[in-house]
Amino acid sequence: MSDSKLRSILLVEDNANDVELTMIALERAGLPNPVHVVPDGEEAIAFLRHQNQWARSKPAQPAVILLDKKLPKVDGHEVLATIKSDLALKHIPVVMLTSSREETDLLKSYELGVNAYVVKPVEFEDFMEAIRDIGAFWVVLNAKPEIKNS
Repeated sequence: MSDSKLRSILLVEDNANDVELTMIALERAGLPNPVHVVPDGEEAIAFLRHQNQWARSKPAQPAVILLDKKLPKVDGHEVLATIKSDLALKHIPVVMLTSSREETDLLKSYELGVNAYVVKPVEFEDFMEAIRDIGAFWVVLNAKPEIKNS
């Protein structure tokens, strides 16, 4: 697959430090996929539905969505519910990447259809390894259907 055909990663994260760490980890993992970063759930939905500032460019659907749970405007569970209830979006793998270790958050995420739930490691190298593993699996190894944009 040529670089122009690489599907992106959508990172939905409001914490600038976590965005920076995730970008470093993806770069270190050697993933050439473009990464789109949006700071809140409302913008994530707009990105996926090609609305607002995304209407003209109509970015291709991402290979995977890395979704924080605690987001401004629309929280991660609401974004997840929206994605998994939308026929045009529900096939996109969603990894809840969060600091929450709450059992209720974990259960709710799986009830809403999350593909994986990863608690953000506190230690720098552990975080780097977790992001590398997520990218390697969901972007490189995971077989996914080719879905055309509408």
